[in-house]
Amino acid sequence: MAEETPLACARCSAVWQKQGTTNCWSGDPATRPPRPGYCPSEREEQVIEESFRQYLGDDEDAKLARVAAVVEGLCYQPVPGSAAVNARWTRVEDTIALAKLMGWRKIGIGSCIGLLEESNRLSEILIAQGFEPLSVCCKAGSIDKLALGIAEEHKVRPGTFEPACNPIAQARLLNSAKTDMNIIVGLCVGHDMLFAKYSEAPVTTLVVKDRVTGHNPVAVLYGQNFYYKRLQKQPLVVPEEGT
Repeated sequence: MAEETPLACARCSAVWQKQGTTNCWSGDPATRPPRPGYCPSEREEQVIEESFRQYLGDDEDAKLARVAAVVEGLCYQPVPGSAAVNARWTRVEDTIALAKLMGWRKIGIGSCIGLLEESNRLSEILIAQGFEPLSVCCKAGSIDKLALGIAEEHKVRPGTFEPACNPIAQARLLNSAKTDMNIIVGLCVGHDMLFAKYSEAPVTTLVVKDRVTGHNPVAVLYGQNFYYKRLQKQPLVVPEEGT
């Protein structure tokens, strides 16, 4: 039995760099590059078509898919006298446009306590745009990390009181407030997953926590960046649980 080809769309970056297009993205379908053996468009056609049909109904998921496609188009503007287009909106503006077109008004913010200033600025913008923002910080309840069963040395500052993040509480409090959508602002990796899992409202991320790059995690993926090269050449050493 032949081994199943893994999903590996990222490998098409080589095709993009060489031809400026891929099979999935081509201005002229008649001249598009062939589908590689790992292409899900070839191997998972049924899943793709069944999924796409979900966007054709009248439910909230279908509406969100269509509105997101409209917002994607609005994010660009044509260059007069040229076939080129320029990006014109930031992620904050994208988010505002999506919420307005969806008819959402009550916007929840799941905020890292270290980004309260950014969350407050976001709240002020949302108010100015006609929304009702509600925010809950990650340390709500201020329960010491030791209550999680972790060792003292796993705190950021061992020997001090250090409250644990409580993303499930953040989500549940916003659920109780019946928010229409929730925005993640800088929650830690893992905590953001729990927040999204327990949120009843759709969740989008505005700020991804990255303490080294100023919350710009994609910076480490660029070739000229030290971290990109380092992570390709040596394993990341993570202490085993309980050590």
